[in-house]
Amino acid sequence: MKVVVACGNGTAGLFAPQILRRIGCDVVEVDCAPDWNFPHYNPDPEAAPMQKAMAEAVRTYGADLAFGFDGDGDRCGVADHEGNIIYADRIGLLLARQFSEKHKASHFIVDVKSSGLFRSDPVLQAYQATVEYWKTGHSYIKRRMGECRALAAFEKSGHVFLNQPLGLGYDDGLATAIAVCEMLAAHPDQSLAALHRQLPASYATPTLNIPCCDTEKYGLVSRIQDYFANLFEAGGLFAGQKITELLTINGARVTVADGTWGLIRASSNKPDLVVVAESPVSLERRNDMLRAINDVLRQFGAGELPDFEGGF
Repeated sequence: MKVVVACGNGTAGLFAPQILRRIGCDVVEVDCAPDWNFPHYNPDPEAAPMQKAMAEAVRTYGADLAFGFDGDGDRCGVADHEGNIIYADRIGLLLARQFSEKHKASHFIVDVKSSGLFRSDPVLQAYQATVEYWKTGHSYIKRRMGECRALAAFEKSGHVFLNQPLGLGYDDGLATAIAVCEMLAAHPDQSLAALHRQLPASYATPTLNIPCCDTEKYGLVSRIQDYFANLFEAGGLFAGQKITELLTINGARVTVADGTWGLIRASSNKPDLVVVAESPVSLERRNDMLRAINDVLRQFGAGELPDFEGGF
C-alpha cells in the first residue's frame, strides 16, 4: 500500500515512516522532520490544518490512505484514498468489527464522545460483542480496560488502546496504523473508502470547543447534568423527542427516540466545554440536537457553539 505519513514535525517523524516501511508500506513523508517550532501546523489529527495536509497529500501522490500522528505519536488520524477524513470513532468501529470476527464475544470500551453506532452495529451484534461508553481520558480508559478486560478501547480524539492478545493495553498511534494496514490487507479487494461505506450512515459533528474557565467548567457541567436528569425523570422532550437514555459518567450525553444524541462535557485538559452531536437519521436531526444544546448553553450562561464546516 502507498501510505502518506503526516507528522506535523512532531516526534512521530523519528519512527513512523521507518516502522510502516518495515511492514511493507510505500511511504510518502509529509512534515516528518522534528521541529519544536512546528512551522506548518499543530500536529493534531482532529484539527483542520493537519486534516487538510493529509487530504491534499493523498490526492497529490495517489496514495491508498494517509495517517496523521499527533506530537507524541499516541494518536492517529486517517484519510482514505479519496481524501476524506474518517473520524477516529468510525475507524474504531471498523477495527472493532475486524477484531470481533476473530475474538468472539469481545468487550469494547468507547469514550462518551464516540458514535452511537457502536451500540447498534449489526456486525458487532452478530459476533456477540458488547460495548461500554466510558469517561474520556487515557487514565480512565486504561483503568476501566483493566477492570473489565476489554479487548480494545477507542476515543474520538484518535487514541486507540489494544489489550492482550492485540497489545499491552496502552494507546499507540503506530499500533493503530498497523492495525488499519492489517485490516486492509485482510480485504485486498476493497479500499478503506469502500470498507467505510459499509458502515451505517450517521451525521456527526467534529469535537466542538467552547471557552470556559477551568475553575467554573465542572460546576457548570454539574448543573447541566441536573437539568437533564430532571427533564429525563419528568418524561420531557429534548430536540423535539422523548429522551431514551441519559449518560452522566462524563458530562451529560442525552439520546432521544430516533437515536440522535448530544453531549456536553468539561474538557480534561483545556479551559473549555466540549460538545459533540450525531444523528443516524439525517443532518437536519443532528442540527436539531445542536440547536437544543445551544439553547441549554445559553440558559446556563456558557456561551454559544462555534461556527464549523457544515455548521447548523
